[in-house]
Amino acid sequence: MSVELVEVVRSGFRECVHRGSVVILDAFGTPTLELGEIHGPIFPRSTNKPMQALALLRNGFDPVDDDELTIATASHFGEPDHIALVRRLLDRFGFTAADLACPPDLPIEEKARAAAITGAGASPLYMNCSGKHAAMLATCAINDWPRTGYLEIDHPLQQAVLATVADVTGEPETDLGIDGCGLPIVPVSLINLARAFAGFTTAESGTAPRRIADAVRANPRVISGTSGPDLLAMSATPGLFCKIGADGVHAGALPDGRAFAYKIEDGHDRARMPLTLAILRELGVEWTDQHTQLAATAVFGGDARVGVIRAIPGVI
Repeated sequence: MSVELVEVVRSGFRECVHRGSVVILDAFGTPTLELGEIHGPIFPRSTNKPMQALALLRNGFDPVDDDELTIATASHFGEPDHIALVRRLLDRFGFTAADLACPPDLPIEEKARAAAITGAGASPLYMNCSGKHAAMLATCAINDWPRTGYLEIDHPLQQAVLATVADVTGEPETDLGIDGCGLPIVPVSLINLARAFAGFTTAESGTAPRRIADAVRANPRVISGTSGPDLLAMSATPGLFCKIGADGVHAGALPDGRAFAYKIEDGHDRARMPLTLAILRELGVEWTDQHTQLAATAVFGGDARVGVIRAIPGVI
């Protein structure tokens, strides 16, 4: 059963509460905090992208630089630098935006979104998973796998992804779901999701998992975008490797393997940063003014700050 994690306080009145489940692991993979249901399956959503990127590397995908590997792992905001990287990856393997099987969308970032609305409109390029889809197409080309139908579960690419997720998480075979971008998604427990992230940061230098963690940590803007949660959290916390997922999922790990994963039950994004920052404090990261500013989101009444969104004191 989920527990109360984050509260919205307006004018001294507790207006809303966000419930969820959290697990925090020490450097040996042992839980030091368990709240709610951490052993039952959830859809990890885009926190599975590092695992999908690992499957691509294991099957011949060879990014030309860390930016290209990071965009393959990203939930990007559709800003010009993001789209340039996706186009570069498509061009290198002879694809166009028409080959992307992710749905058309508009950018997440406000200025880029406004430009797209007044320009050509929605496009698969702007969909936040387009970098991953471009890298999947590249991997199909490298292996001479069919370039169409790569969303289907019986496609060799998806079979490779499923095998990698099973290997990294240790999750038993189960029924699959369909993610927002149309790809199959494997249910994963929070405890195994946290352990998977720890495996990326503690892998030996030069290995494929460590290559992904290092690329993401070096390019947190590429994996998210302007004011994105992952950009903010990793910029404030040197060595942190983390990835958000839709509907309130977040997972991350520090270089020594201390790790976390959580699911906000109602999926509301406003609970994310206060909860992530409370977890980082519990993990013992060196606290800075930057962390303090991120840990509590202001609630406004008109132009005045009248409250706060914060992790419930004493819960974490």
